[in-house]
Amino acid sequence: MNLNLYSVIANNYNSNSQKIRVLTEHWVNEYIYCPSCGNNISEYENNKPVADFYCSRCKEDYELKSKKGNMGKKIVDGAYSTMIERLQSDSNPNFFFLNYDKNSLDVTNFIVIPKHFFIPAIIEKRKPLSLTAKRAGWVGCYILLDTIPESGKIFYIRNGEKESKNKILDDWNKTSFLKQSTNLESKGWLLDIIKCIDKLNKNDFTLSDIYKFEKYLKLKHPENNNIQAKIRQQLQVLRDKNYLKFVSRGKYKLK
Repeated sequence: MNLNLYSVIANNYNSNSQKIRVLTEHWVNEYIYCPSCGNNISEYENNKPVADFYCSRCKEDYELKSKKGNMGKKIVDGAYSTMIERLQSDSNPNFFFLNYDKNSLDVTNFIVIPKHFFIPAIIEKRKPLSLTAKRAGWVGCYILLDTIPESGKIFYIRNGEKESKNKILDDWNKTSFLKQSTNLESKGWLLDIIKCIDKLNKNDFTLSDIYKFEKYLKLKHPENNNIQAKIRQQLQVLRDKNYLKFVSRGKYKLK
């Protein structure tokens, strides 16, 4: 895998944004495989509104976004209303994010965020465009990268270092059970608990460790009056889905 984006195909374009779009799409088409099944992916030919790439084997779709410089905490995306509608339908694609050095054109980070990690809570509404703008009143959105659990950010390349194909496929399959959760509220609870586990930054933890996030979870779910019971329920779900291992009473381990 060559981590440099440059290709002569971009020489036919004058706009920098067009050049980057062509270069990043060409690079992904050349080197990136489907994280779900390992098959080669293909580029959609006719600018499909909801995706840029697809896997002919497992039928997964992927949208590509790129950014120069640091990854940052937010990624600019399209219309807010369209994104929210997509989250509630079957048309929502998985998300490729490519981060590159603007001087060398080297790929520094490349991640895939599975679509089952997308819930309204990770989407932030931007301010409407001004009345003098060409698309006055249009409302875009940000994808909040820092709110997504670490298991939802699967790296092909991390700080210029490549991850193995086997690890990428394993990381994808580890959270594929979230596809079964079609209720956004239920999925939100699971993702919040996974995020709390991330914040502990350790493989072994206790029920008491997660109880420390009770106030945080209450703010996110004010309608729930028994947060500790909900925590226990979600940990049991994660254990049953093979995301966690139950070690002994009140003790868990990440798999």
